[in-house]
Parts: sequence; structure tokens; C-alpha cells
Amino acid sequence: MIYTYKNITPKIKKSAWIAPSADIIGKVKIGKNSSVWYGTVLRGDVAKIKIGNRTNIQDLSMIHVHHGQPTILGDDVTVGHQVMLHGCTIGNACLIGMSATILDGAVIGDNSIVGSKSLVTANKKFPPRSLIMGTPAKRIRALTDKEVDEILQNATNYIAYKSDYE
Repeated sequence: MIYTYKNITPKIKKSAWIAPSADIIGKVKIGKNSSVWYGTVLRGDVAKIKIGNRTNIQDLSMIHVHHGQPTILGDDVTVGHQVMLHGCTIGNACLIGMSATILDGAVIGDNSIVGSKSLVTANKKFPPRSLIMGTPAKRIRALTDKEVDEILQNATNYIAYKSDYE
């Protein structure tokens, strides 16, 4: 469902796909060819949520904000199943692994991977092309060109997947 909150209705590009059981609330912008999958919640009540182009937010994920702290996702981002994003910034062409949590003020640089079940603590910042894993999360190493290409391919795959549901 799409919900207006305090007279603010989410802005969703026509080419984006929203699963019928997803909830999009308030100050939310979703870019071209993006997808929000089943059971996902995007709650833009006390700050904005901005989702870039060709970004997919998979089933049962939760994206929220903090007072004055928006959540921003770049283009070509894959957010795996059951991810929690709260008041953070995710660069372009990132993959956020299943059940990862990224907290207020954290910044994930472009072309990075956050491993499944990792916990990125508040205000932690990672440079581009980082493999980030652990609880608390740490930079393990730089990503290879092949890994960056795979992130982009995954985002492209989800454009095709959403087409199957439209």
C-alpha cells in the first residue's frame, strides 16, 4: 500500500514496481526501474527516503529514518531479504546481504558489498569498493572488478524479475 503521511505522498516513478504487500509511507522517492518486494516497509515519516534508479529492495526488508537523518540509496543497489536500513547512506552499485543491519549516519561507499547478517554501527563510514563483514562490521578488503561487475549484473537481473510480476 502507498500511504500519505502528514499530507506527503510517496513519489514513485511509473517504471518502478511495488509488490502489493509492501508499504510505502510519507516522504519516499523511488527511481526508475526500481522494485520493492513483498512484505517490505519504507517509512519516511521524520525524514526522507530516496531510492535511486534500478535499485531493488527485497522481501521483508525495513527502511526507516531518524530525526533529520534521511536514508539514501544510490542507483543499481541490491538490498537482500530482511535487511534493516536506518538513517544511512548507501552508494551506487552496492549489494547489501540478507539480514544485514546498517544504522544511523553510516555511509557505504559506491561499489561495495555488506555481507549477510553484518551489523554496520552508527556513523561508521566505508570507502568505495569495500567488502564489509562482521558484527560489528569491518572492511575486509577491496572488491575486485569481477565482484563490482556482479553487483551491477544483479541489479540488472532484478529489472527483468520485476517485469515478470508487472
